[in-house]
This record gives sequence, C-alpha cells and structure tokens, in this order.
Amino acid sequence: MEFKGVCVLLGALLLVNCSFQQTPPKRKPVKKDTTKDAAIEELRKQINGIVEELNLLKEQQALQTVCLKGTKIHGKCYLAEPVKKRYHTASEDCNSLGGVLGTPTSSDENDKLRDYIRQSIGPDEQVWLGINDMMTEGKWVDQTTSSITYKNWDTTNYRSPQPDGGQSQNCAILSGPSRGKWFDENCREEKPSVCQFNIV
Repeated sequence: MEFKGVCVLLGALLLVNCSFQQTPPKRKPVKKDTTKDAAIEELRKQINGIVEELNLLKEQQALQTVCLKGTKIHGKCYLAEPVKKRYHTASEDCNSLGGVLGTPTSSDENDKLRDYIRQSIGPDEQVWLGINDMMTEGKWVDQTTSSITYKNWDTTNYRSPQPDGGQSQNCAILSGPSRGKWFDENCREEKPSVCQFNIV
C-alpha cells in the first residue's frame, strides 16, 4: 500500500514538472522569475528523493523475498542452491543475484548456516564457502579479498589438519557431516552452494 502511495506521488510530481516544461515561451523579454526556477529545482530534488526511496524499497522487497525463500542469520539472508557447480560458477551465480557465496563470521553463525544447509540441501552435503587462498597460498580471504577473522577448519586429524591441500585446493567448503567444519577443496569440484545477502 505504501508502495502505491509513493508511485502516485511520483506521478503527480512528474506531471507538475512536465507542465512547467511545456509552457510556451513568452515573446517579450521578461525578467527571469527566480522564484519559479527555485520551485522547479525544489520539485526536481523531491522527485530525485522519491526515486531513491523507491529504489531502496525495491531492494528491500527483493531481500525479503530472498529471506522468505531462505533463512535470516545474524543480519544476513542465506539462500541455498542445491545444484552442484564449480566454485567460480557458483560465485558468479551468487553475484548475478546481488549476493556472494556464504561466509560465516562467528561460531554461532556457522552452526546456524550448517543447520540450514542440512535442512534445505541434505545432511550429507558440503557447500562452497566464499573464501579462498588463490592469490597467496595459505592466506585465506573472503570475496572482497579481506582476510577472514573467523575460521572453523577441521583440525581433528592431527596428521593432516585442514587446510592441507596446498596449491591444488584453493577453495573452502563447509561440511554438513563434519558438524560444520571447513575443508579446503579443489575449485573445479562440483558442490552445492549458499548465497549470502547483506541486509541494508
């Protein structure tokens, strides 16, 4: 309902603005009407403000749709993608939707993401995370190339604690069967994924 009101107000302001622009020019040179120019400028500012507000409402509506299909965890919306894809394809698909591959930043967020993945994709699945060490071996970064502060690598195997794949395994997965622990993996493997959308 609020959206319709914004549209009606925007339409009315556009009509007023058009009527100012369509008045025929006067033949006699007259002193420029500064109050009229100021009024037009004020209307333009109001229209631009309404357009910005309308775009924000559209963005919020799209996020609500994502949250309804997926889940909301710690101020982010997550949407599972059960189709198995290579890391780069999964990342590009998330980007095209306006998100990034999921990157939990706390133990609680990781646990909730694990539970969501187990319910939506399956308890035995592993999904791509939005972290990698492609640029510098051993330096794991998120998709904005910022160093990650939270890590949940599986270190239970003392002979081969994660990440252990060297240069052949530069992407990370979250494992449902391993209680949400992370493993490094070859980026060309095909895995399900989960997209993350930050709520503005």
